[in-house]
Amino acid sequence: MNSLYLYDSELRKQYPVLRGADEAGRGPLCGPVCCAAVVLKSDFECDEINDSKKISEKKREKLFDIIIENALSYSIVMVPPEEIDRINILNASLEGMKQATENLSVKPDLLLVDGNKVPKNTDFPVESLVKGDSTSMSIAAASILAKVSRDRYMEELDKQYPQYQLAKHKGYPTKLHYELIEKYGVQDFYRMSFFKNRPELWVKK
Repeated sequence: MNSLYLYDSELRKQYPVLRGADEAGRGPLCGPVCCAAVVLKSDFECDEINDSKKISEKKREKLFDIIIENALSYSIVMVPPEEIDRINILNASLEGMKQATENLSVKPDLLLVDGNKVPKNTDFPVESLVKGDSTSMSIAAASILAKVSRDRYMEELDKQYPQYQLAKHKGYPTKLHYELIEKYGVQDFYRMSFFKNRPELWVKK
């Protein structure tokens, strides 16, 4: 039996309606941070669900549909670059997870959030869980929803701005990405606050 499912099952004895929340895209130079929250059916078990970073892209796409089919409710929120620049990436991630959770149609007995920080001013109990996406099935499922949704967003952006090869690196600070920024400059979907150590690159061409 999946250890992530067992972890959630134990929690459900005290908190029958369990929500998991996670984000994808804290590290990239551009694009949104994507936050997801999900309430899974209590009897749903899937051995393949784990931390999205440990799963291949092809498998994530397959699991995305399986998770949605077995969710009582789910929500996906994109926090744009200008908001990330305004309140910083940590706060943007926490606010996004809070908003995603508030969008759910099922009121939680407990929200589990990946990491060591929790959203502020919630009207429901919240617990943080370090390495939660490899401990709790609810968080792992949210991490997959967030990762797949953000990757799809960046692939669509790649069609509009093919010169940046966004589909390849998804906006992360790779050597190739920096070289392309040097050549083509930045666009409105870039995060200004992520260029503090490379201010010479913040040029719109």
